[in-house]
Amino acid sequence: MTHAESQQPDTLYERAEHAARFIRSRVPVAEDLRVALVLGSGLGAFADALEEAQPLDYAEIPGFARPTVEGHAGRLVVGKAEGVWVAAMQGRFHYYEGYTLEEVTFPVRALGLLGVKSLMLTNAAGGLNNSFEQGSLVVISDHLNLLGANPLLGKNDPRFGPRFPDMSEVYDREYQDTAICEAHAMGVELRRGIYAALSGPSYETPAEIRMLRLLGADAVGMSTVPEALVARHMGLRVLGISCITNMAAGVLDKPINHEEVIETGERVRETFAELLRRVIPKLQSGVWSQNPTCLDSRLQTSDSRLSERSDE
Repeated sequence: MTHAESQQPDTLYERAEHAARFIRSRVPVAEDLRVALVLGSGLGAFADALEEAQPLDYAEIPGFARPTVEGHAGRLVVGKAEGVWVAAMQGRFHYYEGYTLEEVTFPVRALGLLGVKSLMLTNAAGGLNNSFEQGSLVVISDHLNLLGANPLLGKNDPRFGPRFPDMSEVYDREYQDTAICEAHAMGVELRRGIYAALSGPSYETPAEIRMLRLLGADAVGMSTVPEALVARHMGLRVLGISCITNMAAGVLDKPINHEEVIETGERVRETFAELLRRVIPKLQSGVWSQNPTCLDSRLQTSDSRLSERSDE
């Protein structure tokens, strides 16, 4: 073993620290970061509009993998949104690409050690709830982890968080309310929904969609949940927003394809970007939207789910 090899970080915590130090060395303003975003399929354009943007290719950052999926550029962009410094991951890694969940969630670990306290997770998802339409935005209220694995498996490092982290509120309720109220101010209906994560890469069968609906899911995708679990393990507050880019198998009588996912993401990107611009300053300042008129029962999915599906 060479001297250089012996100096390589050997624990996950040390590797994440190493990545955080590298980001600080290349982007000094990263020291002031408190908000980070992960931008899903077709939603990466938000990072291109950041002011004073300072991009880093994932290939440059120690420990970061490389996305292999269309719609995931593979850059960490640090810049300003409404005067707030943010780190935007322009694309993510997926379990189905062959990466381990430790690799998938490594950027969240690094961002947490960089000082990030609030994490916004966005994704493109299939709609299961009949009240959703293609292009709808949904704030994630809870999730179903059906990946068959968990990123917290293995020896726990208490420097990250506890062995048995509480997951009773993975997606911060105040953050959800704030996103809903900001969308309401834009004239956009943002409803709550439960997100189911499956491993992919194949889309779900109609039988699997029927099962997911019986379990209470409103949307389905192949990401987000591992990142949310790791973020909560580290004590970060999480906001999750899904863009319903297609209706799931069996909901509509047509096949599903990735091109449709990208096209829908492009179509709603301005609305999505405006919502992010409105929410980010609230996460930074800790001042939440408290308008009760935007939080009425029309913005909930759970009350209507059984009646929607009882005749299927």
